[in-house]
Amino acid sequence: MTQENVVFSGTAATDFSSQAKRRRRIRTSLLYVFLTIWAVAVLFPFYWMILTSFKSQGAYNSEQTPKFYVSEPTAENYREAFTAVPLARYFGNTLIFTIVTTALMMVVIILAAFAFARLKFRGKNLLFTLFLSLMMIPNELVIITNYVTITKWDLRNSFPGLILPSITSVFYIYLLKETFEQIPEELYKAAKVDGTSDFKYLRRVMIPIARPTLVTIAILKVIECWNSYVWPRLITDKAEYFLVSNGIQEIREHGFGRDNIPAMMAAVVVISVPLIVLFLIFRNKIMEGVSRGGIKA
Repeated sequence: MTQENVVFSGTAATDFSSQAKRRRRIRTSLLYVFLTIWAVAVLFPFYWMILTSFKSQGAYNSEQTPKFYVSEPTAENYREAFTAVPLARYFGNTLIFTIVTTALMMVVIILAAFAFARLKFRGKNLLFTLFLSLMMIPNELVIITNYVTITKWDLRNSFPGLILPSITSVFYIYLLKETFEQIPEELYKAAKVDGTSDFKYLRRVMIPIARPTLVTIAILKVIECWNSYVWPRLITDKAEYFLVSNGIQEIREHGFGRDNIPAMMAAVVVISVPLIVLFLIFRNKIMEGVSRGGIKA
């Protein structure tokens, strides 16, 4: 190969590398533009909700075209949100409902997932398949069945009536079972040889290893309980058992009325902030737990 050919080959390789880098930069730029537009579209409703909550009712109603800023912000809407209805009581009810429901559900799904992942009994696979088939049943049918059962047990307008239908989840059992099955079975056999009981093995080995998935499930359940609306609305008609989701409707109907949109937005902000903070704090663990549960070792 002559010197000219070597120089030409080197120049061609350099040009190709430059073109590849240029295409890579263009793709990256387009990706960032798309993600920026998507982020604005997703976050804009939250911005508008917070913005409106700091506007007075008169200023909001006098706007001919929506303004994307507040010239005279006021916190009066937040004071009115807590005084028009007993919003603090709704927060307390929701806190009790969320903590108790999540705790009971964690006990149920841990024991169920351990049984399906490690214990050997006749018909286990068939039973688990039938169990998964429950996910195909529409939620409306489950709600009707639960309502009839809770009514017959005379548990309407009570915390047990609110909590009992929510203490298990087929999806969470499946997710946790997949995580448990990634733990080498040799550990379980070695523990049994040492005389370790199933419950002690579960508590000392499986739960610590599966902690990311357990944290993820707990956080998702907290969000689910906090946003629960249909079932609490159906099973309770007394204000002392209302949750924050039902409190929004109560505020609209019997609080400051349908026309006071800024005060309504203030109430929604107050109710949404705990979940947003919770998600921002534990977002990495949520992603880690979901990805771990979906990967087979």
